Amino acid sequence: MERTDDGRYVVVDGRRWRTADPALPAEVRERLLHHLGVARSAVRSARGDDAAVAAARARVQAAKTGLGERGPAWWEQDDAARRTRWEQALRELDG
Repeated sequence: MERTDDGRYVVVDGRRWRTADPALPAEVRERLLHHLGVARSAVRSARGDDAAVAAARARVQAAKTGLGERGPAWWEQDDAARRTRWEQALRELDG
């Protein structure tokens, strides 16, 4: 997979996608990726149920935000803000 020189994006079929925050502790990354996989699966299985699809998509958004792939750019945040971002996402997803 091709990355930009600054390491902030991967390039897939000519399109840039933000990478996960490299400061994420391994355990946190694993938990967020698990939540992301479960949420994506829920989106697929909830087809036809608008409320369930919306809830599953909100979980995808929370996981991707926790990973740093959405929301404020992780490289523009200080360490405290980055930690707050992933801790908040995990509280939401674990709750």
